Amino acid sequence: MSKQFQFKLVLLGESAVGKSSLVLRFVKDQFDDYRESTIGAAFLTQTVTLDDQTTVKFEICRDTAGQERYKAPMYYRNANCAVVVYDITQSASLEKARTWIRELQRQADPSIVIALCGNKSDLAARRQVSQEEAKKYADEEGLMWTETSAKTGEGVTEIFTAIAQKLPLTAPSATRAGAGRAGTAARAGLDLNKQAGTGAAGQPDACNC
Repeated sequence: MSKQFQFKLVLLGESAVGKSSLVLRFVKDQFDDYRESTIGAAFLTQTVTLDDQTTVKFEICRDTAGQERYKAPMYYRNANCAVVVYDITQSASLEKARTWIRELQRQADPSIVIALCGNKSDLAARRQVSQEEAKKYADEEGLMWTETSAKTGEGVTEIFTAIAQKLPLTAPSATRAGAGRAGTAARAGLDLNKQAGTGAAGQPDACNC
């Protein structure tokens, strides 16, 4: 029997690094050059297929006004995974990403999966952050790392798929399963085959953000 697991994923990073554009590209395969700092609802879902028997559904939460700092640690409370985004054309955005990673390491669940993502790889001619610098930092901190372009789609699906592959796909205990979706803060994946009321991929749903 096929299984679908559900995880909460948060995006963190300085304003204008492309967090919302990454989500829009991943969920709807769209990009808008003139998009504002938010793409509307603070929560979307998307499903990644790992194999014929296993899918992972991400509850994707991101701030809607570039003000995550006012919601931390509530913003990433119960998150199973995080994508910390920086802009490869802005060195200051990598420093901000380092700050968020330190915050996650201090405050989030110790087993959270963290990916460092250098966005706007299509603007390589304006690069201020080298791949070597970012990868060295990621290696030192035990993070996943990649570069993406929300504009072209390069690397976007791949980073979310890589995160899904790294998450622990273990069914929750009977007690936790009975707690309903509010109890999915737990580290184990939630088997959606045992839950009702989940939304369709790419549509707003209830989120414990």
